[in-house]
Amino acid sequence: MVQENETKGLEQPRSLSLDGLRTFVEIYETGSFRKAAERVYRSPSAVSLHIAKLETALQTRLFERDARKVTLTEAGGVLLSQARRLLALQQETISLFHRSALSGELRVSAPHDLGISLLPRLLKELRATHPDIRVNVKLGSSLAVAKAVEAGDADLAFFNDVAGGIAPGQVLYEESMQWLMCDGGRAIESTPLALATAEPGCAWREAAISALQDAGRDFAIAYTSDTSMGQIAALRSDLAIAALPLSLKHTDLVVVPDTFNLPQLPSTQIRALGDGSEMTEAVISLLLQKAAFV
Repeated sequence: MVQENETKGLEQPRSLSLDGLRTFVEIYETGSFRKAAERVYRSPSAVSLHIAKLETALQTRLFERDARKVTLTEAGGVLLSQARRLLALQQETISLFHRSALSGELRVSAPHDLGISLLPRLLKELRATHPDIRVNVKLGSSLAVAKAVEAGDADLAFFNDVAGGIAPGQVLYEESMQWLMCDGGRAIESTPLALATAEPGCAWREAAISALQDAGRDFAIAYTSDTSMGQIAALRSDLAIAALPLSLKHTDLVVVPDTFNLPQLPSTQIRALGDGSEMTEAVISLLLQKAAFV
């Protein structure tokens, strides 16, 4: 049960801020006030103020916070479902008066990682802003995905790339890559170096192999997975190390210390490549406006 209001006799709040509710949902989904601030284009202090106002209006605490994570209280869990319903209703209402003229099938191609991270958020927003577009998604390796548009097998492709080596396209997001390992693990000491990678065609795999070869470092592919979650599982089991975006570092995964003299890695990018149609340009424009998707 939600905790009863501790202060009696106070005037009940007349309304809840939709911006505050949107911030609240983003904090839950990202697990971080800082990441939520980036998604809603606010400063961290403004995000904290949004939550403070919600907690004052509802007279209850919504989050439990410690040095490592942010979790919902029981009351926060109740508000979460209500907040999502209110935000969905807002978008549905707006769409009734601003219905998109775009319609038809949109064939989207993406690698497995983006298929479970970027695409669900994009497709949810796309359904609200362009309800007459029917999306057909096919997942594959970054290399195959990028070639799908040129081959006419896809209208729009999202893919991970390193230094534009796979294909041209609009850069949506960029971050550094790092060598990651299990905290306290011994895989880094293996000879040859045990490496976890994706299948051939993955930009991260090619960047890791190229860096090690250029440095003259012996290595062996010890674990292969089409998703970064599979590679992370290998790291957590201390079977190998991996070259991954820094954002995938967790409390039990750490950057390999400089004392092991591993070569520097380039940055990784998420790119979008369309066929030039009005529909694909509209979707790419939506992503650029909503940088929070990535």
